[in-house]
Amino acid sequence: MPLKPTAMLNFKKIDDSLAEIVVKFWNLIWGKETTAIDPKTKLLLSLANGVGAGRYRQATRELVKAYALGVSIAELDELFSLFVWNGGVGTFASEIGPSSLFGAYQLIKTLERNGNSREEVMDALLEQFGEENPEVNVLPQDAKHK
Repeated sequence: MPLKPTAMLNFKKIDDSLAEIVVKFWNLIWGKETTAIDPKTKLLLSLANGVGAGRYRQATRELVKAYALGVSIAELDELFSLFVWNGGVGTFASEIGPSSLFGAYQLIKTLERNGNSREEVMDALLEQFGEENPEVNVLPQDAKHK
């Protein structure tokens, strides 16, 4: 799975006990072997919740992971249409449209339309919207190289 939960490192910088609690909570949500909601759907729900809260960094990360698990263009098209429906045209135009999330979605659509394989699309996604992209990275800039 691309884009590991590296934000956990930030909690450890505050307090080891806090980090342990957050890691256990993450495992409860994301680390189960058997889940009632399949992982792809969970990621799409998390993506949508991130958009609703204005957290496009989180939403972009969830999009990349959902695509890695096999989400289709048709599913993404419907999800992005829901963003317009639920958030409104103005919000979509001014907030979602210029975001890294929309850029990643458009990259997927363009590359797939051009006949690229899912593996090639994933390579491009991670190159453009991976940890090196400051709109996607969850660690402080000074922590990336330590």
